[in-house]
Amino acid sequence: MPDDTAPTTRRQFLASAAVGALVAAGGARADESASAPAATKPRLELGFPTYMFKNYTLDQTIEMMRRVAVGHICIRSNLLPLSSTDEQIAAAIRKVTDAGLSVYGGGVIYMRTEPDVGRAFEYARAAGFKLISISLRPELLGLLEKKVREHDIRAAIHNHGPEDKLWPTPAAIHEKVRTLDRRIGICHDTGHTLRAGADPVAQTLQTADRLMDIHLKDVDQAAAKGHSLELGRGIMDVPKFLRALAKIGFAGVLGIEYEKHMDDLLPGLAESVGYVRGVMAGMARQDASS
Repeated sequence: MPDDTAPTTRRQFLASAAVGALVAAGGARADESASAPAATKPRLELGFPTYMFKNYTLDQTIEMMRRVAVGHICIRSNLLPLSSTDEQIAAAIRKVTDAGLSVYGGGVIYMRTEPDVGRAFEYARAAGFKLISISLRPELLGLLEKKVREHDIRAAIHNHGPEDKLWPTPAAIHEKVRTLDRRIGICHDTGHTLRAGADPVAQTLQTADRLMDIHLKDVDQAAAKGHSLELGRGIMDVPKFLRALAKIGFAGVLGIEYEKHMDDLLPGLAESVGYVRGVMAGMARQDASS
């Protein structure tokens, strides 16, 4: 039986997926398939947060998304500036939807002052965002709560790792928002969680009641100097993380993020998307055979 407390390496996952494929085809049932948890099958749509497209235009971003068949986008200010007029915002959103893509949110949006908060919500309103990922100072939480009630837009605070003394991990965010309006929650960046020395799976389970958005990212080490890698090449246990999402019933978009070669994004991004799809397919086969 596999040890669910141990990280799943890329090689281990691929071997497990191969076993699952044989079982689905009618082969003998493996012990690990027979003992798989009943609720491991992820029902998730893949999307892209768009900081990683900072060296590209909106048109180029749309084209890359179509190349890898990812249909959900969270639009950041590098593609749609916060200073845009309502007309410019409407034109950009129309360009995205005309391309057959779905806008699931906006951000990360930084809120350092009270005017920043107001501007962010007016921008989100004009774009039709129902969810924004944000970073703000804790003293602005009261104003944030007022704005989410006024606009009925959910706001997910993004953790930024060890350099961020305010919001290094999802747990740090949860501690400050758990009693606020339920439209205020967490955008969990798994790469930054790892860089802060925390376990993304444990943090997900601990903060499940406020988890609204995910930036799924892999890194090469659990330290502040950790760097982004293609998903499956680093220390992020993607299969275990997806099982945790299934366990808590996460129904949002799974945002895939890759920041290794941001001037030549497509090869590593395609590999990351393919790896996650392979993980999900392998898990689904295991579920079907259990």
